[in-house]
Amino acid sequence: MIDTTDTARISYVGNDNLGHYQFSFPVGRLKGMNRRNRKSNWGRSAKDPQSQTKLRIIGGQYGGRQIEYSGDQRTRPMKERVREAMFNLVGPWVKGTYTIDLFAGTGAVGLESVSRGSLGATLIEKHFPTARIIKNNIRTLELESIVEVVSGDAFHWLEHRMSTEFQPPADIPWTMFFCPPYKFFLDRQKEMLQMIQTLMTRAPENSHVIVESDTDFSEDVLPYAGQWDVRPYPPAVLMLLRKFN
Repeated sequence: MIDTTDTARISYVGNDNLGHYQFSFPVGRLKGMNRRNRKSNWGRSAKDPQSQTKLRIIGGQYGGRQIEYSGDQRTRPMKERVREAMFNLVGPWVKGTYTIDLFAGTGAVGLESVSRGSLGATLIEKHFPTARIIKNNIRTLELESIVEVVSGDAFHWLEHRMSTEFQPPADIPWTMFFCPPYKFFLDRQKEMLQMIQTLMTRAPENSHVIVESDTDFSEDVLPYAGQWDVRPYPPAVLMLLRKFN
């Protein structure tokens, strides 16, 4: 028989790759705690996908402003140090161009680009709750007139919607960001490479493309192999290319 008073305790001893450890808790604390209470008290953590948090725009007109982010790690936000390093490289290119972010995630990259002088942006995000947060951030920054959010799949947008719905300012270069889930470089590599090729073909002269992958991906399989400027920021790698006609 287990004593369910507060003085009784259940102990657990483990030994795994974290080392030897032990923890215990009063059994009595469980008495009367229903499934809903256990979920609400124990189901949250600092890494909970639904925990609200914020990201920071680093530089430009909106530098220092914070934007909302759901905390959902499935969006894999680019680490701030990588984003800062990337814009230190591409900042001079961005000004006066039109930004396309095919896998917008939190929207931080596209909004950073606009903050640094991009004339406008189209941000494509498949996850509808995340796209809704991006739209809220755009309203907060009062950028609705120049930043569009497309709630949908980037591959579908490119194949079926870009030619009829995408209307950037005429005759200005594009800055294109490809920062997909890393697994796409394995699971959907053919589609990814075709997407990059298609957009580079359609883009005006002096447009730029920036690809973010993990260190397991080789730039040798990209279109225009050998022409990319490759910058490692482990575990990420940035690959940059400028289009010349």
